Amino acid sequence: MTDKAPLKIDFVSDVMCPWCVIGLGGLNQALDKLKAEGISADITCQPFELNPQIAIEGENLGEHIQRKYGSTPEQSAANRAMIRERAAEVGFDMQMSEHSRMWNTFDAHRLLHWAHETAPERQLALKMALFTAHFTLGRNISDAGILTEVAQSVGFDRAEAAEVLASSRYVTEVRASEQLWQSRGITSVPAVVINDQYLISGGQPASVFENALRQISGETAQV
Repeated sequence: MTDKAPLKIDFVSDVMCPWCVIGLGGLNQALDKLKAEGISADITCQPFELNPQIAIEGENLGEHIQRKYGSTPEQSAANRAMIRERAAEVGFDMQMSEHSRMWNTFDAHRLLHWAHETAPERQLALKMALFTAHFTLGRNISDAGILTEVAQSVGFDRAEAAEVLASSRYVTEVRASEQLWQSRGITSVPAVVINDQYLISGGQPASVFENALRQISGETAQV
C-alpha cells in the first residue's frame, strides 16, 4: 500500500493537564493501528497554560482543585482514580495524589518550542518525558535544573537547554502561539487540530481518534 501524505496535527496542551496525557496516548495508539493503512501524522506540540498565574512555589493539587472547581476531597480522590485508570489504558503510570503539586509551565513550553526549533522529530519525546517527570515522578517541572535534565534524557544538549531557560528566548514566540490558539477558539485542552480544519477535543480513547483520522485521511485523499 502506498503511504498517504502525513496528516498535520497540532496538539494543543499543557504539561499540567492529565487529560492531555490520556489524549496524546490515545492519539498515538490510533496512529499505531493506522500504520497498516498508510496513515501517518506529523505532530507538533502547541502551548496552552491552564494556570498561567500560578505562583513560583506552585500549589498543592487538592487545594488547587478545591479552589478552582469547588471539589471536595472525596470528589478529587474519585476523579484521580478515574484518571489513573484511563491513563493506564494508554500505558501511562499516573501517580497523582493529594500531595501532588501544580507548577507554572511557561518555561516548559519555552523548552518545547526550542525543541521543535532544534530537532522537531524529538519534540514529542520531550513532551512525554515532561509528562512522566510531573505525573509519574512528581518532579518540579518549573525548575530549570529538572527541565534541562529531562531534555538531556531524550537527547537534547543540556547546556544549550540551560542557556535557553536562563534567557528570555522564545518568550514572545510562546506568548504569540498561546494567543493564536485562543483566538481560534481553543479554551480547553487537549485540543487536537488536524490539517488546520478539524478539531477533536478532550482525552478521547484511541477508537475515537482512529475513526476520525481514517475519515479525515480519506477526505484529504479525495481533494
